[in-house]
Amino acid sequence: METVRMPYSEPRTRPRWWTEILLIAVVYSAYSAGRLLGRGDADDAIEHGLEILRAEKFLHLNLEHPLNRFLTHTPAVGIPADFIYASLHYLVTPAVLVWLFRRRPVQYRLARTWLMASTLLGLIGFTLLPTCPPRLLAAGEGFVDTMAQFSSYGWWGSEASAPRGMGGMTNQFAAMPSLHVGWALWCGVMLWRYGRKPLARVVAVLYPLTITFVVMGTANHYFFDALAGAAVMGVGYLLAKPALRLTDRLRTRFSSTTTAAPSPIVSAGCKTSAGERIPGQRTSSADPAVSPDSAATAADDGTSTAAR
Repeated sequence: METVRMPYSEPRTRPRWWTEILLIAVVYSAYSAGRLLGRGDADDAIEHGLEILRAEKFLHLNLEHPLNRFLTHTPAVGIPADFIYASLHYLVTPAVLVWLFRRRPVQYRLARTWLMASTLLGLIGFTLLPTCPPRLLAAGEGFVDTMAQFSSYGWWGSEASAPRGMGGMTNQFAAMPSLHVGWALWCGVMLWRYGRKPLARVVAVLYPLTITFVVMGTANHYFFDALAGAAVMGVGYLLAKPALRLTDRLRTRFSSTTTAAPSPIVSAGCKTSAGERIPGQRTSSADPAVSPDSAATAADDGTSTAAR
């Protein structure tokens, strides 16, 4: 007996909006919880930060000090930079996601999967390599925490960009890699590839560069953190398509196992003649189940009735 295979079910052109909100909320909640659980030891985090700083100085890539001095001594730049660091990370990325969902539904699933895969990779980095940001190093290292310096202008306190009194709900050692830079790079790629207007391409270039400038100037990240953020996005892009194929395969298998079998015919051969309300058990001469003898008998009965 030949086995009939279910045809492959293509994914929807645009996913359901409420399932997307639920999925993103679950992933971001897991990411936030993982950041808190992976805080690591303070001494190890400080040592990791000093090792990064020494490696950058050895390679003459120490860009953090001049940028930090510039923002510290120039409030007209330092204050907006603090606002950018504390807010755009949480505003621009969701806005680009919504824009893709509405305007580029075919490309949305891959873009969303790329962002999520990269974010989870960043979480692994936070857990395995807790790193003290420059602003939390000893004063002798020459860094000034601009978020604390200009905290009277914003809603944040002295503990990163968290609102005052909520610093304990964030992981201040989650510096390597910089997902501020990673997410900004993702936004730039999406705007460059799918934006129709020239302004979109200008923003696509300026936004990642601005975020990179801000995270180093505010002493929240090292230059190597920014490079690691870009590298994480590259690996996440390579994993996005295999992850989508895997989820589509699982979805197809699940839907095929839950598909109901066709229901049997329940009329049991009953046919309704004209004028009848309730079908009677009868068969027609065209029915293959009717025997030749019964067909002949029915023909004789019809002839005799006509003769009467």
